[in-house]
Amino acid sequence: MRKMVSMTLSSAMLFTLLLAGCSNSSPSDPGADTAKPGDSGTKTGDGTKLTLWTFNALHQKFYESMAQTWNEGHPNEKIQLEAANFPYDDMHNKLLVALQSGTGAPDLTDIEISKFANYLKGTPGLVPLNPIVEPELNNIVKARVDIYSKAGKYYGIDFHVGAQVIYYNKELLDKAGVNADAIKTWDDYYQAGKKVVAATGKPMGTVETTDQWSFWPLISQQGSDYLDKDGKVVLDNDTNIKTLTFLQKMVKDKVVALAPGGGHHKEEYYGFMNNGGAASVFMPMWYMGRFTDYMPDLKGKIIIRPMPAWKDGGFRSAGMGGTGTAVTVQSKHQDLAMKFLAYCKLSKEGNIQIWKQLGFDPIRKEVWNDPAVNEDNKFTQYFGKDIFKTLITVKDEINPVNIGDLTPAAADAVKTTVMFKVLNDGEDPAKVLKSAADQIRK
Repeated sequence: MRKMVSMTLSSAMLFTLLLAGCSNSSPSDPGADTAKPGDSGTKTGDGTKLTLWTFNALHQKFYESMAQTWNEGHPNEKIQLEAANFPYDDMHNKLLVALQSGTGAPDLTDIEISKFANYLKGTPGLVPLNPIVEPELNNIVKARVDIYSKAGKYYGIDFHVGAQVIYYNKELLDKAGVNADAIKTWDDYYQAGKKVVAATGKPMGTVETTDQWSFWPLISQQGSDYLDKDGKVVLDNDTNIKTLTFLQKMVKDKVVALAPGGGHHKEEYYGFMNNGGAASVFMPMWYMGRFTDYMPDLKGKIIIRPMPAWKDGGFRSAGMGGTGTAVTVQSKHQDLAMKFLAYCKLSKEGNIQIWKQLGFDPIRKEVWNDPAVNEDNKFTQYFGKDIFKTLITVKDEINPVNIGDLTPAAADAVKTTVMFKVLNDGEDPAKVLKSAADQIRK
């Protein structure tokens, strides 16, 4: 597995991760991101009208910005972008109805990774993106388009790699005499957590009860998943049971606390962490924007490090989240929509802007070594200038995730049932996972 990942990512220079930006739960996040109540749509520029749907306000701003620079550089192919932002579930449901009914779909649309399989069933209502993706396969982390493919056709392009990292509150660790760089394994994390609790009265970290980001990356680190490569449900395998049992133990021992509000994208949680509520949180790189935007008082206190491994020499990251942007078959301007999508998500300029505006780890490999990513911005000011250095150290330690028809059902089960029953109610992890897996298999 390590050899396969190394060939896929290392040659590409960066991880295969995140599944992106992103992702979510109720308001989602994906590259995540926190979905905000939608507006009716805003228009940018003049020229050919292209409509775009998203569930993330930050994504909307990015596309609008890119539309402006597109028009400046393409005076003969100007577009009038009408971008609309809707709540996570509303957008995905509305899009599915539009595609199934054959009317009402936008030209372009964001689709969160855990929902994407719903749109590939039968004959997809999405346009194959091979004409713009294939010329760039040697320049991008291929895994970030493979996850949105079917039968050799690519239907979505991600914002980011989505490398899983851990964010430590160095101020709290220092009070407990804990060195973040000495935490190599999850057992180290547990032992360090007991020191933090004893010295500060604060938990070492937090875990979600209504989302999947405290569980999915931890099993991915070990080569496990919700489904196997053939799409068979393996949610209740031994690795997953062991992992969830460990999380439950940390909760019972008060080494970690349940995330206020149930997840790491809740207002209650932002307030809790902003006030120094816990010494760490493990989330993908795309979560940096949550800190800068919603936890301003932690600026200069948070450091980014690789995830603890499950054993010495084990993988220290995972690819989590993601948002695949697609062109719908209902678009009357498919070629132009694909060109604009390629400009936003495949071009060097677009990938640099993805980092600068969104703080995501871009899928175009050359960008990671470009001087532009080292320029001072709100992320370097908040976390320091070693962000990419940390990420590059784990570029060969990311297992690909398995996305199949049952991924949406499995993700929903984890978010709505599994995590809450095990971590909040204290139920047996093996029984809860088996019950959930059996329901999905039906």
